[in-house]
Amino acid sequence: MEARKKVLLVDDDADFVAMNKALLERHSYEVLVAYNGTECLDKVREDIPDLIILDMMMTTRNEGYGVSRKLRSSKLTKKIPLLMLTSVNTVLPIKLEPDEKWLPVDLLIEKPVEPELLLEVIREMLSEKPENSPGE
Repeated sequence: MEARKKVLLVDDDADFVAMNKALLERHSYEVLVAYNGTECLDKVREDIPDLIILDMMMTTRNEGYGVSRKLRSSKLTKKIPLLMLTSVNTVLPIKLEPDEKWLPVDLLIEKPVEPELLLEVIREMLSEKPENSPGE
């Protein structure tokens, strides 16, 4: 039996974390949680996840930006897929997009995100087949 994929969910919104943790656990993911950038960096030192889902605006408006750069600059974490879920593009008068130098995440999705889309994106980022797909 294959080990469950481990997802680190990083967001300061406790309701968002609880809802998405439950969703991911229902789909057989092991879910670690952090409520700010410092907790995120501490968690990855303790237990390396297969994927990190990161919010931009937590303790500060750009905390996720700094965390993504720290994760990408560490040998330990630089290859972990990073998915940024944020509402920053609707709150700030700028349009952020993934960028290797300034915002080094693999994908940025605007909140709110539909659960089905989130699961699809996670499967793709972890290169997994969807559950109950035709022909299985």
